[in-house]
Amino acid sequence: MNRHAQFHSFAEFYPYYLGEHSDPTCRRLHFVGTALVIALLAFSIGSANWLLLLTVPLAGYGFAWAGHFFFEKNRPATFTYPFYSLVGDFAMFRDVLRGKVSL
Repeated sequence: MNRHAQFHSFAEFYPYYLGEHSDPTCRRLHFVGTALVIALLAFSIGSANWLLLLTVPLAGYGFAWAGHFFFEKNRPATFTYPFYSLVGDFAMFRDVLRGKVSL
């Protein structure tokens, strides 16, 4: 699918997103990064340690982008579709937990 295609809904975008994450190591890195994001958010809120929120983007994007640059060998969808890509990351995390996407 064309990287610059116009998606009219997340439902249209998600199959494209999954196609951009065909490498299992890339998916694993996304999963670890998203798990860290969730843990950091929970801990930061629970402890009222608001400075810790600064590490959330590093955890999420660091792992994801490493997966794309070193394993998937493609450009992260975040650069073209930032909102859908963020939602896609959490949807893929959910789908891994539900057994619909393999690691």
